[in-house]
Amino acid sequence: MQAIIQHKNQAYRLQLDQPLDISIPLQEGTDVVNCFYAPMLETNPVIAGDFIGSTAKGGLINFMNVRINPHGNGTHTECVGHIAKEPYSINQSLENFHFIAKLVSLYPQRIDNGDRVITLEQIKAVFDPGETEVIIIRTLPNDDSKLRRNYSGTNPPYMHHEAVHYLVDGGIKHLLLDLPSVDREDDGGKLLSHRAFWKYPDQVRTNCTISELIFVNNVIVDGLYLLNLQIASFEIDVSPSKPVLYRLEQV
Repeated sequence: MQAIIQHKNQAYRLQLDQPLDISIPLQEGTDVVNCFYAPMLETNPVIAGDFIGSTAKGGLINFMNVRINPHGNGTHTECVGHIAKEPYSINQSLENFHFIAKLVSLYPQRIDNGDRVITLEQIKAVFDPGETEVIIIRTLPNDDSKLRRNYSGTNPPYMHHEAVHYLVDGGIKHLLLDLPSVDREDDGGKLLSHRAFWKYPDQVRTNCTISELIFVNNVIVDGLYLLNLQIASFEIDVSPSKPVLYRLEQV
């Protein structure tokens, strides 16, 4: 099944039956991605009298309670409610689900204090203002250890707030990256990149999102894609998400 779409006066063909999933599956266990010391995902069957919601334990059906921390357990999409005092929800903030997106690959640069950072100069080299409304950043080196890495206490790479300002000024409304956060793991509460992205608190961008802990396989080359950004309808600041890409071919 194929479709034709237009972007900036150029027609593109895409194959709807060839999705490229760039999410990390949520699953129980310890050999899974985790950050910020979040509790691991857990599932437990509902038990009420003679009823047990687990076929493995003799029940007729699986009927599980799930405990999850979306920010720490896997791929997730968040809105300004993540840092705001006001109750913004991801379900109200994400108004559309299909976008033209640009995928770029970057080596975070080591700065004077030893941190590894995606810099303004790097972003300027791969993104022109007005090019797209969505950018997807794959950090290098890249391998499937990102599917099970425990980032807690490791000071992972992050984005310099000047680079985020540049993206916002250039029209980016949705930012996806394969890191735990756009900000330093422990930045003393400054949250400079989060605040820059959402222009909080002065000019709040309520319809813009950040997706973190994605994984982009190396077989997916840099370039333009159609992004389908899928979330659950949570009325909180964040939802587990499933971003899916479709290759675009010029017509």
